[in-house]
Amino acid sequence: MEFLLPEGAGHDSARHALEEHLSLRPGRIRRGTTVFYDTFDGRVHGAGLILRHENGALELLDSATGETVASVPAETPKRMFAADLPDPIRKRLAKAIEMRALTPVAKVRSHTQELAVLNEDEKTVARLAVSTHDGLHGRVTARALRGYDDELERVGALLRDTLGWAPATVPLVDEAIAAGGGDPAGTSSKLDLQLDPEMPATEAARIVFARLLEVIDANLPDTIRDVDTEFLHDLRVAVRRTRSLQRQFKSVYPARLQHFRDEFKRLQRETGELRDLDVYLLDFPALKASLPERMRDDLEPLRAVLERHRGRALRATRRALQDPRTGDALADWDAFTRDAPTSEVTVGELASERIAKVYRRMVKMGRAIDDDSPAQDLHELRKVGKELRYLLEFFASLYPAEVVKPFIKTLKGLQDQLGRFQDREVQANKLRELAPEVADPPALMAMGVLVDRFIAEEAAARAEFADRFGAFASKAQRAVVKEHFG
Repeated sequence: MEFLLPEGAGHDSARHALEEHLSLRPGRIRRGTTVFYDTFDGRVHGAGLILRHENGALELLDSATGETVASVPAETPKRMFAADLPDPIRKRLAKAIEMRALTPVAKVRSHTQELAVLNEDEKTVARLAVSTHDGLHGRVTARALRGYDDELERVGALLRDTLGWAPATVPLVDEAIAAGGGDPAGTSSKLDLQLDPEMPATEAARIVFARLLEVIDANLPDTIRDVDTEFLHDLRVAVRRTRSLQRQFKSVYPARLQHFRDEFKRLQRETGELRDLDVYLLDFPALKASLPERMRDDLEPLRAVLERHRGRALRATRRALQDPRTGDALADWDAFTRDAPTSEVTVGELASERIAKVYRRMVKMGRAIDDDSPAQDLHELRKVGKELRYLLEFFASLYPAEVVKPFIKTLKGLQDQLGRFQDREVQANKLRELAPEVADPPALMAMGVLVDRFIAEEAAARAEFADRFGAFASKAQRAVVKEHFG
């Protein structure tokens, strides 16, 4: 049980209040610093857990009960990935955090007085820890000794009902993050927008563009610092979404829009190589695991080549993002969208028109694809599919959820198939391109096995196209688009 101390209460006043009702034996006094860790997007918090370093140990706690899930002696880390975590903690966190880095999200300096609660026989039946924290509420934590749960209930009732101390409703880490102006749930890159269909199209687009710019700004610093690969990924998705909406709504903006379209295209281009290499390195363990066991270690020279390429790509990306041109372009873009003339067409009208038009274009393109069509035709269809997906995500709030969600699901099924097809082709070509740099016979043989597998998976993905496209372009789906998007 945990309770908040009254405002301004310290150890002495809290102990005196407790001594009026309980027999206490003072214990040790501890001073220390607790460092809490989470991912940028709050995945530890989302899993209902707390990760902290305290008293020379890395500890994982259940945020609902405060119970310790795992504790391992450790130095205070600055950054951790799943592979860096001790076994008991990694087993609980690896799936939740995936490729994201764990970094400090709060640091709390505490002064704690331990008190033993005694019964009439002078036996300890519960323990209290009265803690004060710089800039935060003081807290008292009550724990029972085994076999004395009733005594803990009695102590809890005393703190709550007699002393009037409020139960702590949020963990200390959440209070500390909020006090620093952060969100305990982390920083999300989701759009989560609510728009009015009668809004002018430029006003609705300004809201979408502003949210996308927030995502870019939030992810830019740690992309440059190379904290983890998801910062660049989320930044690039926001840039790509911005470019998509610029294209789809270009009719309601003045000619200067083209300047910004060129600038965002530059950002997309100059961050592309780094992201491609990130994906390769993230997938590297799976690539090794897909090989026969005797060949897996043979692939390591390829990793060294990929990491060397990534180092160069990271330096180039940093130069591009730190260039004053980038900062100026983002600031000017924000001002441009805020000052854009109000359009006569509403967002409901323009969004519906664009969604219907892009859908019909996809249907026409897909129907023209047969077994003899070049791969480029499928790649182009995938690009147009992204345009449609973004439109549906931007303007989902304008339409019934029971229409939009199944539509996106069907589109996603087609996109996934087209994505596998393109990815396998790109991966096979990349391995061929890197082969001269590897120049290690066993590694080249392992890469050859991977290329063969990629080619087979590319063919399998292409074979799925007819079924996936059939669902997307079905008579029922066309009727839904005609009814709701006109």
